[in-house]
Amino acid sequence: MVTIADVARDAGVSASTVSYVLSGKRSISPDTRRRVEASIRRLGYHPHAGARALASSRTNVLALVVPLRADIHVPVVMRFVTSVVTAAREHDHDVLLLTNDEGPDGLRRVAASAIADAILVMDVEADEPRIPVLRSLLRPAVLIGVPDDPEDLSCVDLDFHAAAGRSVHHLADLRHTEIGLVGPSPAVYERGTSFAGRFLRGFTGAAAERGLETTTLPCPPDYEAVRDCLDRMFAERPGITGLVVHNEAVLGTVLSECHRRGRRVPDDISVVAVCPEDMAHSFPVPLTTVAIPSDEVGRIAVDMVIRKLNGVTAPEVRLLSPRLHQAGSTAPRG
Repeated sequence: MVTIADVARDAGVSASTVSYVLSGKRSISPDTRRRVEASIRRLGYHPHAGARALASSRTNVLALVVPLRADIHVPVVMRFVTSVVTAAREHDHDVLLLTNDEGPDGLRRVAASAIADAILVMDVEADEPRIPVLRSLLRPAVLIGVPDDPEDLSCVDLDFHAAAGRSVHHLADLRHTEIGLVGPSPAVYERGTSFAGRFLRGFTGAAAERGLETTTLPCPPDYEAVRDCLDRMFAERPGITGLVVHNEAVLGTVLSECHRRGRRVPDDISVVAVCPEDMAHSFPVPLTTVAIPSDEVGRIAVDMVIRKLNGVTAPEVRLLSPRLHQAGSTAPRG
């Protein structure tokens, strides 16, 4: 393991000089600083996390609260986690994972133990109960998701209201007049999860604007539930020729069930999927997709919280504009 003494010998300076370059606590000449920094890069030296924390009152750790629930599609959640971890490392920070099960007590534990400098929170509800706790912790916090009233917290997410509208307008432009929404699990709506409610309101609003007939149903992530959902949807509205699937976990089953029922995609029924873009190419028919930009959202969330750690305290809310990529699963109504 490379030590601070190794760096000092390589740079031809004292260990204390290397320490001052790292901490910034004393003025060091530009030439000496460049020499020390070159040795650090050449030797691959990484400061000891505990010593760094003592010197700066920082741990260089971000806490990320992730949802691990049966009704959440974990592979998509992990895309956000991967993005946060990757972006954090670019800022020389590590990431501590917490689960939603720990609730406010988990947030208080992190703050009281000083094991993380800041907190990022996923699975945000419309009436987010953790906001008062986050505001009381005196730790920078960023929400990945947007509650109805974020108060003075910073948030970032896809604009799900606009994403739903983009999906509906795409089908309406293809002359579909009866469409359905296969939504997330009922539990997601019952919890008041922000993204689900925003998407549902965007869907119904855009459909009303275009004069479309609609059916909207939640769908648990299992095969029998998908069959029941489509049974109900087609029984209620047999003339449906367009589907919006806002539930990544059931995409494959929806496509196979449409095929089993003799509804060919896209000849008989057009399908718009709300999912990460690369998922769209893993099915027999490439899917028209409103992309969930997990990489971009995670990176922006980390950038926000790093700015807060660097003294930029003004709250900001970022809603990313949806991007629709048309592929083989949507076509004009015959």
